[in-house]
Amino acid sequence: MSDTMISEVPLWRLHLLRAAYLLMIVGLAIAYLPNLFVHPPQATGVVPSLLAGFWVMAWFGLRYPLRMLPLLLLDFVWKTVWVVAFGIPLWRAGLLTEDTQETFRATMLGVILMPLLLPWGYVVRHYVTAAGNRWR
Repeated sequence: MSDTMISEVPLWRLHLLRAAYLLMIVGLAIAYLPNLFVHPPQATGVVPSLLAGFWVMAWFGLRYPLRMLPLLLLDFVWKTVWVVAFGIPLWRAGLLTEDTQETFRATMLGVILMPLLLPWGYVVRHYVTAAGNRWR
């Protein structure tokens, strides 16, 4: 990544992105990584394995906050989808259990905070309006 691409995003924004990756690292380590090592023998392990992959990739985000931006975008998108498709309908129907209430709160926090952290100008320039890679 060239210095001009990095200078498009102010240093304080890069530090905010690093903080988001660090929060992801700490949160996943506490909530999900133990499930990789202690689980019932019949567990399929898909969710903990996927989230362990997120955890590993978030480490790269500390060093390369802009290169790993798709990880934060994916985090924002899946949380938004969950809130719209599951969280809000459960809440409106009064069906939030203790577990889903905690999930709803934590996921909503991501949906609210992530748009404030992401450098949207950079996202638009590099992912929306930039020419795509060639097909042949």
